[in-house]
Amino acid sequence: MARILALFLALGLAAVSLDAAPITPPSGFSEADRADLERVSNALNAIHTLEGTFVQIGPEGQVDQGRFFIQKPGRMRFEYAPPNPTLVISDGRWVAVENTKLNTTDRYALWTTPLDLILGDDLDLRDNPQIVGIERQEGQLVIDARSHSGRVNGNISLVFSEPTLALKQWTVTDAQGLLTTVSVSNLKTDVALAPDLFVISQQPVAARKAD
Repeated sequence: MARILALFLALGLAAVSLDAAPITPPSGFSEADRADLERVSNALNAIHTLEGTFVQIGPEGQVDQGRFFIQKPGRMRFEYAPPNPTLVISDGRWVAVENTKLNTTDRYALWTTPLDLILGDDLDLRDNPQIVGIERQEGQLVIDARSHSGRVNGNISLVFSEPTLALKQWTVTDAQGLLTTVSVSNLKTDVALAPDLFVISQQPVAARKAD
């Protein structure tokens, strides 16, 4: 489960989401940096539905791919292509990790995972202390962040295209220093998504907390 949550960590910048604790604005950022962070925040907040394809490269070089669908707030579906039997669905209350081969489901309360934060509608990166770097490269913008919220530990680097600010790729470094890289493509925003994409099946369930 931790690996699966790592995949989603960067999708909505879970590692840089606002906590309940008082926030100290990050130091060392220029006005240009803050302006770019505002641009990214606005671009992400403007997305209400999103679908596309993904390729995931794990710490040992293992490759998985599939399709994903997001409907904010709270709903998400990641379909891994065979032979990986994993299906991940959030219905706005629960996150279910289904094994379609074994017909089993592990269910997690949404609020116990990073996903309750990344599937929200109001992201602000400018004054978040977990943003640690921003880098401008040819045709892309890279944002580095850390997580220490108690939900997920690790660092992420997110790559956005310029000037459209479409999310292209992210790399998650977990607490053990292991890297997971995810590239997304064929993105479509503000598309009509069928409600049944986000319905969790009624197969055998094990309810638990996130790892």
